[in-house]
Amino acid sequence: QVQLVESGGGSVQAGGSLRLSCAATGVNWRTTCMGWFRQAPGKEREAVATLYTGGGQTYYTYYGDSVKGRFTISPDNTENTVNLQMDSLKPEDTGMYYCAARPQCLGVLSPTGYNYWGQGTQVTVSS
Repeated sequence: QVQLVESGGGSVQAGGSLRLSCAATGVNWRTTCMGWFRQAPGKEREAVATLYTGGGQTYYTYYGDSVKGRFTISPDNTENTVNLQMDSLKPEDTGMYYCAARPQCLGVLSPTGYNYWGQGTQVTVSS
């Protein structure tokens, strides 16, 4: 059974940084894509970044247009976690951030088909 637990959210001023972590259990890293999504009040859920490791040291990533160049997704295979480093934060980055998993993704990084979700962690960026 896949279980995902997010941590690292909080409040920060614009221009600051936060690092989110997702502790994943029950994940087969050879076949599963991992992702971070976010949802702001009154808005649809948005894909932030996805990642596929294939169980190896090399990994592949996808980023949403609004976070390219500011956010970095990375795996920590030894800790079975997926991290999201968020730099140059903007007020529009505010929202609930969710970690998600898509087993049997076949290495396809498209942010669709994710069917395991964590409880979320709140990120608030003030101007």
